Amino acid sequence: MAAAGMSPLLPAVLPAASAAASPDRPDFTLARDGVAVAVHVDAADDPAVIRVAGDLQADVERVTGVRPELRHTLPERASGLILVGTLGASPVIDRLVARGRLDVSRVEGRREASVTQVVDRPVPGVDRALVIAGSDRRGTVYGVYDTSERIGVSPWYWWADVPVERRATLTVPAKPLKRLEPSVRYRGVFINDEQNLTTWSHRTQEPDKNIGPETYRRLFELLLRLKANYLWPAMHPYSDFFNKYRENPELADRYGIVVGSSHPEALLRNGVHEWAPWAEEHRGADGSLPVYDYTVNPTVISDYWRARARENAAYESSWTIGMRGLHDTALETKYATTVPEKVAVMNDIIADQRRILAEEVGAAAEPQIFIPYKEVLDLYNAGVEVPDDVTLIWPDDNHGNMRQLPTDAERARPGGNGIYYHLSYWGRPRSYLWLDTTQLAKVWQELRRVYEHGADRMWIFNVGDLKSIETGLSFSMDLAWDVDRWDAEDVEGFLVEWYGRQFGRRHAAEIAAIRSEYYRLAAERRPEFIDRNVFSVVHHGDEAGRRMAAYDRLLERVRAVGAGLPAAHQDAFYELVRYPVHGAWLMNLKYYWADRNALAVRQGRGAGANRFADLAEAAHTAEAALTARYNTEVAGGKWDGYINPYPSEIPKAPGRPAVTRVARQETSGLGVAAQGNETGTDRPLAFSSVTRDRRFVDVFNTGFLTVSWEAEADQPWVRLSSSGGSLTEQVRVWVEIDWEQVPEGALDAAVAFTGAGRRFEVPLRVVNGGERERRRARGFLEADGYISIDAVHTERRVARGGARWRTVRGLGRRTGAVEAVPSTAAPVTGDHATRAPELRYRVRFSGTGTFPVTVFRLPSLDERGARRLAVGLDDQPVTVLTGQNIATGNRGDAWAREVEEGVEKLTTTVTVGEPGEHVLRIFMVDPGIAVDQIVVDTGGAPAAAYLAPPESYHPVFNPDPDIGPGLNAPDQ
Repeated sequence: MAAAGMSPLLPAVLPAASAAASPDRPDFTLARDGVAVAVHVDAADDPAVIRVAGDLQADVERVTGVRPELRHTLPERASGLILVGTLGASPVIDRLVARGRLDVSRVEGRREASVTQVVDRPVPGVDRALVIAGSDRRGTVYGVYDTSERIGVSPWYWWADVPVERRATLTVPAKPLKRLEPSVRYRGVFINDEQNLTTWSHRTQEPDKNIGPETYRRLFELLLRLKANYLWPAMHPYSDFFNKYRENPELADRYGIVVGSSHPEALLRNGVHEWAPWAEEHRGADGSLPVYDYTVNPTVISDYWRARARENAAYESSWTIGMRGLHDTALETKYATTVPEKVAVMNDIIADQRRILAEEVGAAAEPQIFIPYKEVLDLYNAGVEVPDDVTLIWPDDNHGNMRQLPTDAERARPGGNGIYYHLSYWGRPRSYLWLDTTQLAKVWQELRRVYEHGADRMWIFNVGDLKSIETGLSFSMDLAWDVDRWDAEDVEGFLVEWYGRQFGRRHAAEIAAIRSEYYRLAAERRPEFIDRNVFSVVHHGDEAGRRMAAYDRLLERVRAVGAGLPAAHQDAFYELVRYPVHGAWLMNLKYYWADRNALAVRQGRGAGANRFADLAEAAHTAEAALTARYNTEVAGGKWDGYINPYPSEIPKAPGRPAVTRVARQETSGLGVAAQGNETGTDRPLAFSSVTRDRRFVDVFNTGFLTVSWEAEADQPWVRLSSSGGSLTEQVRVWVEIDWEQVPEGALDAAVAFTGAGRRFEVPLRVVNGGERERRRARGFLEADGYISIDAVHTERRVARGGARWRTVRGLGRRTGAVEAVPSTAAPVTGDHATRAPELRYRVRFSGTGTFPVTVFRLPSLDERGARRLAVGLDDQPVTVLTGQNIATGNRGDAWAREVEEGVEKLTTTVTVGEPGEHVLRIFMVDPGIAVDQIVVDTGGAPAAAYLAPPESYHPVFNPDPDIGPGLNAPDQ
């Protein structure tokens, strides 16, 4: 394929390809020597098919500069022709099928399937044809867009400015290609919390509207190129409601997009905009305005719904039934105060709506969906009767954790089940609207579980403003089409393939690795969730600084890749890679320096405290400049107003952190703070020959005039990164042990810091077990008062009862997590050692005692069940730990902490009766639960740290523990 360098790894991205063609069949030529083959589509085919044939024209022109002719009649003579059509609607294609010339097995009679096949002498006078045939109108549309991708036109060519490589000669392989029926019937997005999209649309697309047909036209095309078919349109006060412009639903139908509405928008009614004028026109006999309460005004509300059903009856629509309050508020029921009374009211509402649809729309009123979101879920569980042909749409907790999944009885309903899943969110406990920060492995884990539980009728994704969610949305749509395409070990394989399609195969693996690390850092804490005093700046070698150092390394990799890309790719690279990574780095960086500033003030630093304040302010300024570049320079200012972390109408990303400046005084003085101490040196620096780590001591000036200082260790085997000098602000001194020189045993040492008439002594505790301690190790070794384990690093995994633990790469805070599968397995509530799948970790303790064990599990919910696992040591009795299983929707409680931190910490104790090797055991109790890290605290794990300690020494999994420094302030 001539397009192979840039694109498209098709047909690998498709569900299946048919048997290979003869190896000597030549590729099919679309354009050569300034001439492009014509495109034929029957004039009687569906308008969506005729329209997409025009997009194929445009795509060939994008690649070659030559626009093919679009024909509705067959040519008398042509060496090549593209035949586009739908089975049953294109006579020429139907004749090919009837004569056995076109293989439509596994396509004909299926939903949205297609075959693309080269046929020799398809009709008299035509030598060869590229036939694109769909089982229905959308099947044909998807087949056409598959061909567009094969020639190098990304679905994101417009929405992310992915360039199209120009070629004079354009061919596609002769090998037939089939797109089989999708895993999920309805696949789409909810444009929500769309203030930035509205601002941009008003500025650049339709100055007289706040999201209108021109913007939706672009959106419909993108959805179809992504093989989606479904939309919940924008619905907030700052946007024009979808049905305000009658061209919107007409356009959607002409494109082949099914339009529905969100949980508070029954029967396609936008309550934010439409109820008030309706109420004004339907005042009561006493002149009062009717309220949106079915227990008060059932007739007025019923007529309100009926009017929309009648108006949109001719379009392919999805009908949301049930009721919530206006503008995403809770259901109002003045005359129904108890749960049973509210259930009865909801049943009446559904019956009324069904009657309206039957009378106004008839048999075409499908799909009908019921969305038990927030308080409506409680009513559903309390007995709301949803007709069997209505699709149940199960919501997540707004943070990517499914609240509950269908039972066997719910799975058996003919209406089936679907999900409403958030890739972006406005609300409690925190909002994430700015960047695409949900790990793809997390999305894969939850969607795989959803599918296993039979929720395959509809997947709707909340994508906020749409931009910044490009990668996550593409992945979600790929999974919705073929849920088996990616497995637990290869989610990053999607990234390699996807970025290869945007930027070429040469850079694909590196960009995918960058994106994976970006997601991992966001799994520790989303940049939208960053706050003061989250990450420790004194423990674990400055865990906040180590995190910033990881961001530093990531950003350097981004810069290196960007430098190697041609100019044509720079806009797309900025949008898809550079801005998310750089923006997340700066959001974290300003809070890191602000935390260092606050600590410096508490420590009594002088000029150094102000230096940290300056750095925090500079990071915020740099972040604003980064965003301004996106809006004013990228793609020639095309995205003016679209990118804004701080919109005025909705919750914002963290803004400018407050900092404190110290008044200048013409003084100097020496201060010291050792690692593990906010101030002073009381907590000794601990060193172990197992980890061979390093520790820091901050030496700082308490004033503003230069001060001289010296550092000296009382043992020759203690090494210092600096032994003295002069400073105006501060310097970080790293302390290490020369393990070749230090005697074996438990030793004490000290480092003295002197200057400005003061002396500080930093105590050291050194434990040297000798080289043999490492050589004889067979598992994780205790050191520095803890054992820290990445859960994927098992000694052994034991499958039992048809269930097992599997690794999900790229999930959690480290390289991956382990998940108990299948998600449909039965819970194991007793005899865990013989019945439950097990994880085993070999660990070595240096002492005895009863020690806390904390399992870092990744959030998951089951509001009709439990989220449990069990922990034991050796053959001792196990302890069952129960995690949070309900999304409360509150701030500050256990669920809120889980979604903010990305983990839930479940703690019990184990008793070590004798030093030496033991086996730590983790058992599945409930399926679908995932474990990220495990920490045994033998007295040294600081409670004030946010992250787990760095992983302990292991001869195989971690033979060289990470002891590198974090991010340092500039030395003065």
